[in-house]
This record gives sequence, C-alpha cells and structure tokens, in this order.
Amino acid sequence: MGMYKYLRDAWQSDSNERAQHTRMIQWRREPTTLRIEYPTRLDAARSVGYKAKPGYLVIRQRVTTGGRMRPDIVAGRKPKNNRQVKMLDMNYQQIAERRAYERYAANCEVLNSYFVGEDAKNAWYEVILVDKSHPVIQADTRVNGLLENRARVMRGLTMAGRRSRGLLHKGKGAEKMRPSRTADRKRRMIAKMKKEGLNLQTREAYPRSR
Repeated sequence: MGMYKYLRDAWQSDSNERAQHTRMIQWRREPTTLRIEYPTRLDAARSVGYKAKPGYLVIRQRVTTGGRMRPDIVAGRKPKNNRQVKMLDMNYQQIAERRAYERYAANCEVLNSYFVGEDAKNAWYEVILVDKSHPVIQADTRVNGLLENRARVMRGLTMAGRRSRGLLHKGKGAEKMRPSRTADRKRRMIAKMKKEGLNLQTREAYPRSR
C-alpha cells in the first residue's frame, strides 16, 4: 500500500473521530471562508489535483445545510412560483466552490474540492484554487488546459458540478443528460414542434396554402 492509502485509513479510524470533534469546535468559531496553509486531508487533496508548490491555494468553506428557503412572499406570484422552498439543483459541494470562487475571483480559478466534515448545521469543504497569473502555474502544462475557460465553477465544469448535472452517469438511463438536461429538453421540444408543423417563433400552426 502507498502512503496515501494509510492516510485514508487513518482519516476513517476511531481516533480521528475524536480529533474531528475537536476540529469542529474550532471551525465553528472561524470565518465562513478561510484560507489555510495546508490541506486537512492530504490524500483527498492530492487526488483532486493539489500540488505543494506556489500558486495553489486551499480554502476551507463552510456551508449551512438543511432546506433552502426563499424570503417571505409579500407580493403576487404565478401559482408555479408561489413557493418558499428554493430549488437550487446543486449540491452543497458546488455551492461551497462557488462561494470560495466569488471571494477570490480576481485572479484564481477553482480546480476541485473535497469534503472534510459536517455537523448538525454546517458542512465544510476545502476548495483548491489556482492562481492563473503565477509564473509557476503558467509553466505547468497539466493545469493550463483546465484554466483556459474562465469561471469554470460557475458553469459546472468541476467534478462537483458535473456530478450535480448528472454527467457522471453513462449508458442506459443517462440519455437525456448530454450536453445538458436543458439542451436536451429544448432539442426534443423543437423536434416535436417541427413534427406538428408549428412555427418555432410563435408556436402557432403555419397557415395552410389553398
């Protein structure tokens, strides 16, 4: 077994549960978004692309768990919008990545993230960010390809974003996932309208020629 296998087993051991309880007490008192010097889980950080060299940032992000609620409804709404449950269609990990990116969006891109802990009210994720303007990062060919697209976390290109979009599923049952669920729904809607002879602009039937 390699070194990271031992680190992974140590993280899942009973002794780490007691240490994790102590960490939670400290993490609750810390800011929501906090830059740390070293990753808490080295095995998980290395598995998602972390390197111990200049240009890599580790951010511990706290996310409140539980149901998402919108503000109280005080004005008129259409029936389908008259609800307070907020449909995010994103997992907590993707939300944590977005919030960390919004804090360091000036010159950093999100590489990936991993889970480090949760309690009854919060969940913590450590987000790996990369400084695109750093000379060491610009000289690294393995990272340059990922960072060519700006705001990749906002478009669901990280592993957490691909998971929430359903792109980790392949084969039977995932026919409507690619390129995205919205694009597939539009494609089927346009095909149905063409089959029924409807105008794509007005969604009305074309006038019949006499």
